[in-house]
Formats: sequence, structure tokens, C-alpha cells
Amino acid sequence: MDYYSTKVISNKKIAPNIYVITIKHLGETIKPGQFYMLKVYDNALPLLRPISIYRINEESLSFMYRISGKGTTCLSKLKSHSDIQLLGPLGNGFPCSQVKGKIALVGGGIGIPPLYETAKLLKQMGNQVDVYMGYKDILFGFEDFEEVSDSIFISSEVGNEGYHGFITELLHPQDYAAVFTCGPEVMMLKIKAMCDEVNTPIWLSMEKRMACGIGACLGCSCKTKDGMKRVCKEGPVFYGNELNY
Repeated sequence: MDYYSTKVISNKKIAPNIYVITIKHLGETIKPGQFYMLKVYDNALPLLRPISIYRINEESLSFMYRISGKGTTCLSKLKSHSDIQLLGPLGNGFPCSQVKGKIALVGGGIGIPPLYETAKLLKQMGNQVDVYMGYKDILFGFEDFEEVSDSIFISSEVGNEGYHGFITELLHPQDYAAVFTCGPEVMMLKIKAMCDEVNTPIWLSMEKRMACGIGACLGCSCKTKDGMKRVCKEGPVFYGNELNY
């Protein structure tokens, strides 16, 4: 699998330091929860950034990202009709076909975007989908989920909107057939512990620094009960019982 070039359709700021870049979709088959490596340049120096898929349409792909360093800063400067190189889709995605019934999707911060296509597919498969979104302060992206979920729960730690506190305080895993989660590791491990207490199956999309995205550098490995596994290759989604924490 090689990097290929396509065109930027739009690149819009939707909240402080939060952007959505939409690019021309070349038709590849994508699973919810997979990601791409996006290549940008800083003074001719290539920088690679892994970003999960936000929205999929017949002719476009959208990625939501937060400016957090050189790579995402360069990405935010791309304009409509700019060329962009990317590699993907990568990773395994969420196992939507393995669950059935009432499903909870729990996202924290920039871990929320990968849950949109996941919620959409789960709804299309006849499941009841509740989405939990946890923010630090300013909310973003929640409006789109109204069309793909049955209920939405929102929290902000220091903001004025939604429940004031952590999103884990709103979740009751015993009410669900399964839980999918993506976001800060501390949040996901808390949710995993909650699910383990009531024997609710959980899948976690792990966030690790990825240098290559194809499993060659081993920089994104995490501990599992079967030894070290690469988040970019064997993940990023892992069944909760696999992880060794």
C-alpha cells in the first residue's frame, strides 16, 4: 500500500483549534473506526499524522482534527483544491457486526469523530445507539450525531454546557449489550473497569503515537495478554479482555 494524492475540497475551523478537512474520496472501502496517515510538509520536510475517519460520502472523506503541533498546524493551512497525500484506510475498525441490541458509544474530545460512522452503521443494522460525548470545555461536532443515534449525552469538565463533570459519571454499562469507546486513555480505562464490573463487553480504540501507520516501526505497541501488539496494525480497536492493564 502506497501513499496517493487527492484534492482538498474544504478545510474549515469549527471550534477553537478544531478543524474538519474534507478531501476527494477515490472509492476505497472503509470500516468505521479505521484511520489514514495524512502527509503534510513543513519547509519541504514531510510530516505524517494519523487521523481517524469522521464522515464518509460517495465523493468525499472528512477528518476532524485538533491543532496540537507542527503537523496539524500545516494541515490547517491547506486550502480548497490543494493537493494532499494519504495512506489508508488503516487499522481494523470497530466490530459492528459482532454486537446487537442497545449499544453505547463513548467519546472524549477528539476521540468523538470516529464514532459518527460507527453510530451510523450500527443504526443501519437495527441497533439502538446511545452516544456519550465528553468535552473539556467548548463543545464541537455533536449536532451531526442527532441523525445517527437514539439518545445523546453530553458533559463538559469546565464548560457551561451539558452535564458538569466527567462523561463516565453518566454511563451505566449494565444497561447496554456492548460499549465502544475512543478518547483519552484514562477515560477509556475507567470505562473498561466499569464494564468489567458488570460483564458488559467493551471495545477500545487505543490512541498511541504512530510514526509509520503500517506496523514497521513498532512505536505504537501496547501491552496485551498475548504480548505486545501494534496499535496501527492489530488495532487501533481492541477487545477489552485483550488488553493487559
